[in-house]
Amino acid sequence: MLSIGIGEIQKNSSVFSNLTEVMQIIDKRKKRVLAMVYPLENVSVIDKLAGKYQKRVKTTEMDFDTIKSMAMQEAMKEKYGLSS
Repeated sequence: MLSIGIGEIQKNSSVFSNLTEVMQIIDKRKKRVLAMVYPLENVSVIDKLAGKYQKRVKTTEMDFDTIKSMAMQEAMKEKYGLSS
């Protein structure tokens, strides 16, 4: 079991992305355990969010940055009435 302080989490939050075992978050001043963090299994987001409609979700060849920029342009058009 890993033990980590709050200050260490603030400096390096990437600890959570590669978590493979149980981790205790400790307040080193008061010497108390604040939380226990357990690793999750890797599950596809589409499978988890789509539910009964997961077979209807269409895959696309566009990358995420392109989709994000298109969505931002649409939002700006709606909000400010801009055209590109």
